[in-house]
Amino acid sequence: MRVVLIVAAGLSLAGCSSTDLFKSTPPQVTLQLDSTPPGADATTSVGPGCKTPCSVQVPAGENFTVTYALAKYQPATMEVTVVKQSGADPILDPNPVVAELQPATPPKKPKRKPHPKPKAAAPAAQPAPAATASPPPAGLSPFPPVR
Repeated sequence: MRVVLIVAAGLSLAGCSSTDLFKSTPPQVTLQLDSTPPGADATTSVGPGCKTPCSVQVPAGENFTVTYALAKYQPATMEVTVVKQSGADPILDPNPVVAELQPATPPKKPKRKPHPKPKAAAPAAQPAPAATASPPPAGLSPFPPVR
């Protein structure tokens, strides 16, 4: 009989070392999620997420955030506060959580310096017309006459 009491006392003390048995899990609360435009991926920092408009069950233990993401829009993050009430389930503020997503601005194209227009190629120099072999008229030559 003594052995049974010692074993029972040992097991009860072993249970005291684990305080998880005495902690209660926070209640689950429904959170409504919406966005403008609809269809964004909404993810909570406590785990669950969905595509807006939707609702998820979240633990109402601590404050958390909701992050919205949608292609061609800037992501948005909203804070949610858990308001604890004595004798009643906690409430979430805000609920519903609505995000208005802003369009993403396209990246600016770098300004290019205008390339100088190629100068028109100068026409190729035309060779001077060949002088005809006819002798200049008499008396107009700069050279003295040959005698």
